Amino acid sequence: MSFLPLSPFRVVDFGTAWAGPMAASLLADLGAQVIKVESRVRMDGLRLGRPLVGEDIAGGDRGLWPELQPAFHSLNRNKLGITLDMKTADGLRLVRELIACSDVVTNNFSPGVLERLGLDYPQLRKLRPDIILVSMPAVGETGPLRDTLAYAPIIQALSGLMGVVGYQDEDRLVGELQAPWSDAVAGVHGALAAVAALWRRQRTGQGQFVEVSQLEATAASLGQAMLGFQMTGVVPRPQGNFDPAFAPHGNYPCAGDDKWVAIAVATENEWRGLCRAMGNPGWAASPEFRSHADRVQNHAELDNYLASWTSQMEAGELTQLLQRHGVAAMPVMNIEDQFLDPHWQQRQAFADVEHPRAGAVWLYGTPWLFSNTPGGVRTPAPLLGQHNALVLGELLGVPEDELARLAAEQVIY
Repeated sequence: MSFLPLSPFRVVDFGTAWAGPMAASLLADLGAQVIKVESRVRMDGLRLGRPLVGEDIAGGDRGLWPELQPAFHSLNRNKLGITLDMKTADGLRLVRELIACSDVVTNNFSPGVLERLGLDYPQLRKLRPDIILVSMPAVGETGPLRDTLAYAPIIQALSGLMGVVGYQDEDRLVGELQAPWSDAVAGVHGALAAVAALWRRQRTGQGQFVEVSQLEATAASLGQAMLGFQMTGVVPRPQGNFDPAFAPHGNYPCAGDDKWVAIAVATENEWRGLCRAMGNPGWAASPEFRSHADRVQNHAELDNYLASWTSQMEAGELTQLLQRHGVAAMPVMNIEDQFLDPHWQQRQAFADVEHPRAGAVWLYGTPWLFSNTPGGVRTPAPLLGQHNALVLGELLGVPEDELARLAAEQVIY
């Protein structure tokens, strides 16, 4: 594989669930040696629960369940994994030794956790003066909400994201945004923060403490809604698929079971292309749709006309027809469609790796294409404690008899 830009660096990953592990996995994709620290006393939360892949793979052995969680596999690929109980003196000592020979520490603990362990930034600087600490608390290290326990749905509610997601009709409630979108946003921010801090350290020799509030990272993505309120005083509300810059703009039904096509028209040329694709129906020439402003104002009626036409055609065939006429259109894909799509395959959007317990597993691919330093998915997610001997024995130099004692005392556990 080509040279990987972060291969000179070592990262200690205390992350759990989604945001923290994702930040570290992005660094691992670029070559950093990421060492995930957990234990059977406190496993990563994504290891827990009945595996989605089915009970048959475990053969009825629930002890294998922590190794069979698909989300864990994606968010922890390319990492080494060790098991240390940091509530023990020896476990904490070994963690300190590991940090002393590492470059970055990442975590998404609540405020105060690292401080109680004696691993806050002032203490880490005593272990290594140029250490970089990237913390990703839910709502920040300071402020009246600092102690709020929050997962993605809470972050998405606090940030205002849920307030703008849903249908336009007030009587059609979507409910909470189920996808942990804020976790992914925070993970990307955390990874970028770590790379920026490493770049600065290369230039200045100085480490730093970086706080990435998951709440603020999510709220920062709502710039249009916030600016709109500041400028007009109007509280943003759910808009469904409506967008004033496009008309039509939405997902429209096609022939078949739950098949749809997304169509977006921004310019007069694109509108004329859509009309030609439809065979220039008489309704398209009515005054209600004469200009972009007219089409925006009458978008509901326009959507009804368009849906009557799209519902008679197959999504793929319709997409090709519209694109030939210069109209932005794509089928609405489900997961199977994405795996089978030639474009996704050619772009290596998914990676196939062999996991020692689950067998062949599909993971999302590296989310960029660099010409000289591409990165990629090289190894599957680690088993619990899979690399204890490598990291604790070879890297830290703990003798075999000492490793055996620590395992018997459930320090390495």
